[in-house]
Amino acid sequence: MLTGQFMALLDTFIVNVAASDLRADLHASGAGLQLVVAGYTIAYAVLLITGARLGALLGHSRVFLGGLALFTAASLACGLAAGTGQLIAFRLVQGAAGAAMLPQVLSLIQRTFTGLARTRALGAYAAVLGVGAAAGQLLGGVLVTADLFGLGWRPIFLINVPVGIALLCLGPWLMGVRGEARGGDEERRALDLPGLALLGAVLLLFTVPVVLGREQGWPLWGWISLALCAALVPAFGRYEVLLARRGGRPLISPLVLRAPGVPLAVVRIFCMMAGNAGFVLVLMLHLQSGLGKSALLAGLSMVPTAGLFAVVGTNWRRLPQSWHPRLSSAGFLIAAASFGWLGVLLSGGGDGGVPLYVCLAASGFGLSLAYNPVLSRTLAGVRQSEAADASGLLVTTAQLGLLSGVALFGAIYLEHAERTAPSAATSAHALTVTCAALVAGMLIGAVAGPLNGLVRRVRGLAKDR
Repeated sequence: MLTGQFMALLDTFIVNVAASDLRADLHASGAGLQLVVAGYTIAYAVLLITGARLGALLGHSRVFLGGLALFTAASLACGLAAGTGQLIAFRLVQGAAGAAMLPQVLSLIQRTFTGLARTRALGAYAAVLGVGAAAGQLLGGVLVTADLFGLGWRPIFLINVPVGIALLCLGPWLMGVRGEARGGDEERRALDLPGLALLGAVLLLFTVPVVLGREQGWPLWGWISLALCAALVPAFGRYEVLLARRGGRPLISPLVLRAPGVPLAVVRIFCMMAGNAGFVLVLMLHLQSGLGKSALLAGLSMVPTAGLFAVVGTNWRRLPQSWHPRLSSAGFLIAAASFGWLGVLLSGGGDGGVPLYVCLAASGFGLSLAYNPVLSRTLAGVRQSEAADASGLLVTTAQLGLLSGVALFGAIYLEHAERTAPSAATSAHALTVTCAALVAGMLIGAVAGPLNGLVRRVRGLAKDR
């Protein structure tokens, strides 16, 4: 299960390192490249909660293995893609398969293990989550640089095929699929297919114009699409509220959204994941396309970020308890400072030297502090009956943040990088502008906590009166 989880997580990040080679080989536009990166996340974000509920309906092991089979086939198709359009389509299929696989892992661990064994399994689960990003950058760099059999970027997808086949051979025997029970009428009612369609429409109406609009001169259809997206958001919210009142199971529960700490967590997790995704994408493009570094060196440059993220994520609880409520704000401020420093270090077209790696380590430290405390404290504060829906909401928010970060910050970088002939100076200027936008995003996350506290105090005073 954890090998399948690791494989799916890897494909969220591994494409970033291969972006420059992939773009050159397929003659992909900037928008096409963004859709290759974001396509996986679009499908994953939309289908994640539905994937979890399909597991309860059909059996977690069955859905896991079905998702694994589809993921393996989609990886083969991605590796053989002849053009950008094909690759985008197959990445969407990969994301859908990941949405079927990944929610089952935690459910299967909880159902299969007890006591100390469950603690160990959950520790392994958390470790895989922590190293997925770093491994994606490193493995991507190794595979692209090695240029196995002259295939260039294609092995980043093809490597999944033998692993997936081996897991499919072992899975039915290890997981006891035949004896697994299926869900009943309650699980069928929990699928919320109309809500799924509305959420998918909202994401597509937002993503397509943001990604494609820049290269087409921001045409009228793009603004119409964004206006329709803005109109559908309250329609989606209204439908979910009505479904909950009728006793149904909405994709995003209104009760969970009103739970203490959840609205703040949604804002902060979105900001952090958007900043992280945009930061990784534009830095990989700058290091390879702007500075001419190899994919391996570009991947290695992310080790300080991923390493500090993992270390802080597993050790922040050791800090004094009185610090915990303020850790997230501090993390956002540290991340904002590191992004600003990154823009200054690379603004002249140089490689940044040793200070670059110190800056990248600081970004990992700040991003981890911004994310992990708010996630843990929020889930610990919701009622047990709402824990599953709260977890699904926050994980979906994280994926929406990844998608938005790739679309928005990628568009900012490409808008400035492609104005003139490609050069280190042009790319450095584009990176500096994008870093300024990243700083703004981190500051929003930092002030969200104090603003939320102020709103709560004002509401309390109003109730007292």
